[in-house]
Amino acid sequence: MSIEIANESGVEVDTDAVLAVARHALNEMGVNPLAELSILLVDVEYMTELNHRWMGGDGPTDVLAFPMDEGSVDHGPGEVSAGEPGLLGDIVLCPDVAEKQAAAAGHSPADELHLLTVHGVLHLLGYDHAEPDEEREMFALQARLLTSWRAAQTR
Repeated sequence: MSIEIANESGVEVDTDAVLAVARHALNEMGVNPLAELSILLVDVEYMTELNHRWMGGDGPTDVLAFPMDEGSVDHGPGEVSAGEPGLLGDIVLCPDVAEKQAAAAGHSPADELHLLTVHGVLHLLGYDHAEPDEEREMFALQARLLTSWRAAQTR
């Protein structure tokens, strides 16, 4: 799995941990190991611009996901592969927004970035939370992936 990460946020972030949680989520979700993913950490100003341009939102948001190729998901032996693995897409994170959310949620900024990374991965894989049933499914899966990743870190 090729995951590229660039920290252009001006905030010190443990990018190795962000990469590890993304890799864990992708592996657990059965994504083709040759798929590619890009993660970009940005400042509030750039995230505000992206949120406005692509989502029509005001102000910065915590995470944006830009899917590229759904053919990289391995749905198991019962389904024919859609071809060569490709670029899954881009996840854009804003550590400053994550830090504020972490304080409000009562956990560390690192934990919030890990949660947002998994959230972004799930969006790239087609999950959404616009409807209550979709939200329950996505957030339960997000919690399961974070719990299994944290358990693997303590071994």
